[in-house]
Amino acid sequence: MTRSAAPALAFDPPAGPHAGAATRGFDTVTVGGLPMAVLDRAGTADWMIDQARQHRRGTRPLYLTSANGEVIARAARDAGFRGLMLTADQIVADGQPLVVASRLRGFRALPERVATTDLFHDVARRAEATGTSFYLLGATEEENARAVETTRRLYPRLDIRGRCHGYLSGDLLDAKLKEIDALAPDILWLAMGVPHEQRFVASHAMRLPNVGMIKTSGGLFNFLSGSNRRAPDWMQKASLEWAWRVWLEPRRLFWRYAVTNPLAIYLLATRTG
Repeated sequence: MTRSAAPALAFDPPAGPHAGAATRGFDTVTVGGLPMAVLDRAGTADWMIDQARQHRRGTRPLYLTSANGEVIARAARDAGFRGLMLTADQIVADGQPLVVASRLRGFRALPERVATTDLFHDVARRAEATGTSFYLLGATEEENARAVETTRRLYPRLDIRGRCHGYLSGDLLDAKLKEIDALAPDILWLAMGVPHEQRFVASHAMRLPNVGMIKTSGGLFNFLSGSNRRAPDWMQKASLEWAWRVWLEPRRLFWRYAVTNPLAIYLLATRTG
């Protein structure tokens, strides 16, 4: 009997901490082939506030993104997307399986999952106290407007410089980028989904020199708007939030997870450490 070949992957895992990460105030550990920030939610929120406000304007904004099983699998299959991930100034683990893998296989354990849907509120509370400003870009017009309405209700002292849906192109996009840059928010929350938001950063970040930081946000605005519901806590802790999402949206997500989950499990087992 012949042994089956390992999946053909688009990369070799990084050999150690992400270059330059320690100089920004955090260490990293390789999980599933990507360098993850060894920070808990509170530490990540503190880091975001400090760095967004201190970042020298006139340069590319800081770029923060998140990884879960789907992102790890996509990065392994697509060298171009992997490159977009590795240009980030910080990658956080938005998936409990990544935390578990780091504890079992990594040279350093991730303290906890840093889900953007939770992190947003941690950062917003600190932003109210420090005067840190936000801009919310992405999702549909209705979802974006409802997300901002919710945010203003929860955090009435938060400085929200503006908002816009994520379906712009051509001259309209050019004008909106100029408007955002003139508003100069400290943190731009970019919710376009993987891989569109990573490509957006690669294509347009240099046109936003007065923005302090871009944080990719996936489906954050859909949760803020109330359209999507979080999984119960026990499912989140048991690394089963993906199953909750499939139950809510089976037609859209069943085959995505059927394809990505086996590869993600393989990568977490073999490319962590």
